[in-house]
Amino acid sequence: MDKLQLQRLRSLPIEGVAERLGLRVTRHKCLCPFHEDSHPSLSFLVRKNTFRCFVCGASGGVIDLAMKVLGKDFKDACRWLADEHNIILTEWKPAEKAVAVKPFDAARYERFFEHPYLNEAARKFLYNDRLLDPRVIRWCRLTSWTDLGGTNWLQTPYYDVDGKLVGVQNRNLDYRKGTDGIRFRFPSGSQCHIYNLPVLKMLREGEPLYITEGCSDCWAMLSAGHKAIAIPSATLLKPEDAKMLSELTQRLSSKVRMYPDQDLPGETLFRQLQKILPAIEHLQLPTGCKDFADYYAKLKRKEACDGAV
Repeated sequence: MDKLQLQRLRSLPIEGVAERLGLRVTRHKCLCPFHEDSHPSLSFLVRKNTFRCFVCGASGGVIDLAMKVLGKDFKDACRWLADEHNIILTEWKPAEKAVAVKPFDAARYERFFEHPYLNEAARKFLYNDRLLDPRVIRWCRLTSWTDLGGTNWLQTPYYDVDGKLVGVQNRNLDYRKGTDGIRFRFPSGSQCHIYNLPVLKMLREGEPLYITEGCSDCWAMLSAGHKAIAIPSATLLKPEDAKMLSELTQRLSSKVRMYPDQDLPGETLFRQLQKILPAIEHLQLPTGCKDFADYYAKLKRKEACDGAV
């Protein structure tokens, strides 16, 4: 993990991290999890991105909060934060043994996506839980595998605009929050900055482009019949990617729309993207839907129930 990656973790909005840790933040305060607390005594200083309890004295930044709440050491807390916010970390190594990150070996992984295979765990996740359109799964070339320990992984390829494989995301389908398992794994050198870039060449003049926060939301948006890409973090956007999106949407007169996740990180991502794409439209999810994937699944279940009546 290099200094830039560490800085990205430390700059994550602390109140958003607190919410993902299960703390209920109201007006920059919450009940302190480090002592018996009946009145919110843990305060968040958003400007400095820190926390402090004026009763027990607990204080620190984003990584300190994750370490204290989860009971993890520095390394594991960083991995948890990276998994939760889809930030790619190079493998942890002591500084004296640090080596350069190897370039992504596309030739090694391309064959996995020529004939995608979905095991039972993957089919359950994609079709039973997420209710996604099989045509979208085929378009995205999702595949799966099981490691020697019996863990099931969903493998998602990332392509550039021209369809060249530039990265791979492995998602742990057996991951459960609060456990020590790793949620995401990325092969060395993976460039997972924007997901589903090939769809941009299919965008027609005046057709809206939807931006989602993660792959799951993107699959749901595609299943709903919209052109969509996923940008997990505005801080991961390369300048050339931001320029390409801006020029493309202007040339095609396309409106850019986003349903931010119903949490602080989702709103923060929208505000960050707004600086790059000033005309991006904010669409509000219905109450009770945490993200677009959740919203889409609820709509499909309602349609199924209405059709059965």
